[in-house]
Amino acid sequence: MNSIRRSSRWICAVLVILMGACGTAVAQQAAAATKPANIDRNGVLMLIRSSLLALDQANKTGNYTVLRDLGSPGFQAGNTAARLSEIFAQQRNEKLDLSGVAVIDPQLTVLPEIQANGMMHMAGFFPSMPSQVNFELIFAPVDGQWRLFGIGVNLGQAAPVAPAQQPAASNPQGAAKKPGAESKPAAPPK
Repeated sequence: MNSIRRSSRWICAVLVILMGACGTAVAQQAAAATKPANIDRNGVLMLIRSSLLALDQANKTGNYTVLRDLGSPGFQAGNTAARLSEIFAQQRNEKLDLSGVAVIDPQLTVLPEIQANGMMHMAGFFPSMPSQVNFELIFAPVDGQWRLFGIGVNLGQAAPVAPAQQPAASNPQGAAKKPGAESKPAAPPK
């Protein structure tokens, strides 16, 4: 359970902080300037799966050069293979297995959109048990192809979890009763 909590922190290899030093007004303008990406479902699936499987293979082998080389020039400039190894060390040490993304269909929470800077952003999750794989990806256009610019992956709850039940002093009407407890009809009001 602790490893899932530790993994729930976003691990990102986004080097250009999109709105780091900018104010809220710039962030709002950028959000307003986004438009839907002109990309079909198969193209989206290929980008998501190839990016996450490249990360999975890098984590399994400890070799991040292919992940780095598949990225955009901006991704490559800001990330050495050693830096990517540091960024994803926790996932590698926990032996996070992302291979299921090859066969499970992702659920998108942010449909592919083109940001004001020309990059394509999307986010979503792979519904799997006991934890789902959440992802956020940013791609830069390079020579007519979308190349990885930023990647974030974490584990999350696969289903909503009810809050912990607090002990009750009495059993209010309608609440579940202990097994074997006898049920007596309520006395009619006088």
